[in-house]
Amino acid sequence: MNNLFSVIVFSFLLVCAVATCLSKNLLVTVIIYMAYSLLMSIVWILLQSPDLAITEAAVGAGVTSILFFITLKKIHAIRPEEEDRHESK
Repeated sequence: MNNLFSVIVFSFLLVCAVATCLSKNLLVTVIIYMAYSLLMSIVWILLQSPDLAITEAAVGAGVTSILFFITLKKIHAIRPEEEDRHESK
């Protein structure tokens, strides 16, 4: 059971890594990166390193992703919904 779960987690980890490289939308890339970081924290738990798992979840999926979202907002890669509605009319 544990081996099957490990194979599934590593498979999803590989899919996230490849999808991050191939994605052309920056917002989607950041979201996939968040999923990758959460999967890495699961890997650290499977390797019996809970301190690294907590750090990966906090820094990798939390702080780094927030910084990426702020950066995308600053470079106008994320547009507010109001602008999207006005452009579609």
